Amino acid sequence: MDKRRMLQGLLATGLVAGMGLGLAGCSRQQEVKLQGVDVTGAEYAKDFPLPDADGKLRSIKDFAGKVTVVFFGYTQCPDVCPTTLQELVEVKQMLGAQGDKLQGVFVSLDPERDTPEVLKAYVGNFDPSMVALTGTPEQVAAVAKDFKVFFRKVEGKVPGAYTLDHTAGLYMYDPQGRLRAYHRYGAGAQPLVADAQVLLAEK
Repeated sequence: MDKRRMLQGLLATGLVAGMGLGLAGCSRQQEVKLQGVDVTGAEYAKDFPLPDADGKLRSIKDFAGKVTVVFFGYTQCPDVCPTTLQELVEVKQMLGAQGDKLQGVFVSLDPERDTPEVLKAYVGNFDPSMVALTGTPEQVAAVAKDFKVFFRKVEGKVPGAYTLDHTAGLYMYDPQGRLRAYHRYGAGAQPLVADAQVLLAEK
């Protein structure tokens, strides 16, 4: 009888332990589910130390308490950039009362043509609260490299007329300034809204 009780006790202990592990695993899966590519804990793209259109050096710390979305492009981009910036406007609208908790940051890869005046007018056409950043060619190249953003100049038929091939994607930071998600171009506004809501709801 003693052996039987001992065996029953071991089985019960094992079952309880197994249930505990199962619950722990379930809890981890439910913690955060992002619709973009989850890059939580990434060792790159931690900051973007570049001046804005007013010459003020900016940092992710400036936007504490907000979900910050960073996008690289240039003002003379024919389609990808305006489409993406308009998408961010839609995201803010879809967030409703939380819309002011979303901060768009546009980084110009074309400092040669994107002067502070041009940048301010460009982003202002989409959202006056959006921040535009640029810098010297060396500064821009360094930040782009840190974000793993590829870009290159493609010369046009007329001297001085060129386009830029560049990585198109959105980097989303949580209110604590940590990179959390990468959204590929063309995914639409809804996944951005969903992830922004998740990050804003985190404790």
